Amino acid sequence: MDASDLDHRARTRSGCIPPELVSRLLDRGHIDVVESQAGRGEWFCALAWARLLGEQGRQADALEMLAPYLTTGWWTAVEAAAELLEGWGRVDEAIEITRVRMEAGHPLALESYTRLLARHGRAEEAFSLLRPHIGQSSLAVALVDVAAAAGRTEEAIAVLEQHPSANRHDLAGHLIDLGRTEDALAVLQRRTPRMSELPGGPWHDDPPF
Repeated sequence: MDASDLDHRARTRSGCIPPELVSRLLDRGHIDVVESQAGRGEWFCALAWARLLGEQGRQADALEMLAPYLTTGWWTAVEAAAELLEGWGRVDEAIEITRVRMEAGHPLALESYTRLLARHGRAEEAFSLLRPHIGQSSLAVALVDVAAAAGRTEEAIAVLEQHPSANRHDLAGHLIDLGRTEDALAVLQRRTPRMSELPGGPWHDDPPF
């Protein structure tokens, strides 16, 4: 198996049995078909079958089903396995397999890893890991969520507002989702500093040509 090929097929739904048909097969009682196709490299069948095995208490068999996909380092498989492990109460294992991909530099792993930490009593650690990456909009949202779990929401908002690449609209929208309407309005209404007011001056508002 190849991670790039797996990712392409899963995203485009080409050359594979899509999840909608897998669900229909299960709904119609064709469990044997799903099991058979799961052993033939059909990802969505393998994932559905692994979930069923987990529900039956056959966690080792479920992980064995996903093992060929995990070996490729394919993020979708890692994320699915981590979700299963977390659901089974095997949190340390879920954290570990996510950490490995994060340290390998996968672009989506840091957010999943830190959110996982925050859900299980390690929000301070998660906050420290995310803070250097606040220039990325998806991670900025994660930072606010993790900060809430760590009791550091005000600090997160302050840090994000001061960052030159922070998207105020994204931040305000997320604050509204968190029920912090007043904070959201304050973020939007705060004046953007002039170039001459930014640290590291003196600067002029006109380009220094």
